[in-house]
Amino acid sequence: MVDALPLAVVLTALPVEYQAVRALVTDTEDLSHPSGTRVERGLLSGTRWRVALVETGVGAGVTAVLTERLVQWLSPRAVFFVGVAGGLKDDIALGDVVVATKVYAIHGGKYAQGGFQVRPQAWSASHRLEQAARAALRGSPGVHFKPIASGDVVMADELSEVAALLRSHYNDAAALEMEGAGLVEAAHLTGGLDALVVRGISDKADRNKSLVDAEGSHERAAGRAAGALARIVALLEPAPGSPAPPEPPPSPPSQLFPGLEGWSLSDDHYEALEAVAKQAGHAPDGRLEPAAVVRAVTQALPRLQEERRQEVLRSLVERRLLSVSPSGRVEVSPHGMQALVRKRKTQ
Repeated sequence: MVDALPLAVVLTALPVEYQAVRALVTDTEDLSHPSGTRVERGLLSGTRWRVALVETGVGAGVTAVLTERLVQWLSPRAVFFVGVAGGLKDDIALGDVVVATKVYAIHGGKYAQGGFQVRPQAWSASHRLEQAARAALRGSPGVHFKPIASGDVVMADELSEVAALLRSHYNDAAALEMEGAGLVEAAHLTGGLDALVVRGISDKADRNKSLVDAEGSHERAAGRAAGALARIVALLEPAPGSPAPPEPPPSPPSQLFPGLEGWSLSDDHYEALEAVAKQAGHAPDGRLEPAAVVRAVTQALPRLQEERRQEVLRSLVERRLLSVSPSGRVEVSPHGMQALVRKRKTQ
């Protein structure tokens, strides 16, 4: 059943990027290509997709080679590069996410009398993936759909020659990274496979880079990029007839709601609330949508025996997790949301 799910390949360059995506993947298995390339394949939480996750190391060259190898080996329906990047625009903050609408390879050109003459290459994002990303991330703060620049260089000086090159010839680029050009060129050469680059901004590509890196900016930026990936993939349609991924086994009550310990909730109460915990666990950015929580609870209640249903609902209201309006509409109370947020933060 799991093998029938569609597959996406997700490439990362750094361990911190790999771990950010790996935290969202379950039921993993290790695979090894005859050449030695290793991947972890598993289910991407909250989606009907499998992902094959690989850490490539830095650089466009190795990314291009491994992308083609993975495509020929695993036959994915899409490929993604997910990680961190340096921001190039004042209105893009640390921790923001840039979805690349276009990828520039910045090192093509000719040195001649008078200086460097740019001969750029550029690849547009897959229309299907870009549209899915726009729909999945619409309204999310700190998300930008912009071109990015890709080159085998780390920029830590806004006054450098590379910075001047970017301002002169790639002034619409919102971020600078090292692997995206390799991914999208390989995808193009393998027959136009859908490809997308998703980057979290970990620094501003300036002289403060080392300082912000030391403050944990890589972890935060990689986590936001991984969360954006999950939301994008969740919106992609799987192949017709693809089965839903198997439900994970229910967690013990003490693991579901540590913020509610001592409230003496029965197993029936936890059965009703289990769907809420799953919904919380699938919120990549840590925010909970009240409407989704209400829907999860109301869908869980009918599974209980008839004589227990009203008792459970009444008890949830008494414990101020839910509230019922005068018209009979079930809503999540502020107290209930706080309890769920506490639960989320302890994971």
